[in-house]
Amino acid sequence: MKSKKQKELEGKLGAAALRYVQKRLRRKSATQAEETGAKLGRLIRRVGKKRFERAKENLKLAFPDWSEEKRESTAEKVFEHFGIVSADFLRSDKLTKSEINASMEVVGLEHLDGALAGGNGALLITGHFGNWERLANWLSLNGYPLTVVARDADDEGVNGILNQMRMNSGTKVLARGNAARPILEKLRANEIVGILPDQNSKEVYIPFFGHPAGTVLGPGVLHDRTHAPVIPGFCIRLGGGKYRTVFLPPLVPDPGYETKGEGMMRAIHRTLEAIITEHPEQWLWFHDRWRSARGKGML
Repeated sequence: MKSKKQKELEGKLGAAALRYVQKRLRRKSATQAEETGAKLGRLIRRVGKKRFERAKENLKLAFPDWSEEKRESTAEKVFEHFGIVSADFLRSDKLTKSEINASMEVVGLEHLDGALAGGNGALLITGHFGNWERLANWLSLNGYPLTVVARDADDEGVNGILNQMRMNSGTKVLARGNAARPILEKLRANEIVGILPDQNSKEVYIPFFGHPAGTVLGPGVLHDRTHAPVIPGFCIRLGGGKYRTVFLPPLVPDPGYETKGEGMMRAIHRTLEAIITEHPEQWLWFHDRWRSARGKGML
């Protein structure tokens, strides 16, 4: 087990390395940053062989009819995409509002505006898909009151840098796990709360790409309790520093489920599946999404 001093040293080194990379990326153009990010993603793939294998195994679960070659090619693109959007995020505080807007095509904003017109706030549901950080950046820079629920990074120093990057555009950040009361306050104030409910959990097991997946119930429970509309929103990378953000109509929970919030989470899963299927290289397949289900012998 690592000592406290070892952890502190590793944290300082991690934060220093992140600041160095950030400084280098700020000097680059959007095209140069994407090229650097793609290289970084390929490096992560080579170093993280277990994650690469996990990505291929997850793709096999979701797309059993794909050839091995297609799964391998898509998994490689997943790492490149992750590097590209990470590089974009790390240089985001260099970009002006006009630059962000010029790079973004927005479709379906009337669904989000309509939700806020109801006065109960809005639960913005996205995933670790496309460029989710740029989605938050665009909303905050354009005057939408947004708070995101984010998982803390393992290191406090790195976590501080990442959250400061998010807050530079006006986005507020809540730590996952202690966010219930602040979320209710934000919704009562008719604000937007962004949640990414696409990672492994142990709360309930519902189908995701045809297989049971441990899933959080929070967004569904919050909808039941507050009647805040659940609006899916996704920022799709088009290439060359260009993006398209798509907001969808409010989701309706699947009927007939006794567990509070489960019906909405099933509707959310279907929406996530649809956008991921359209752009499979833009989702984090190397996350162990089915870990809890596998541990229970469900797979």
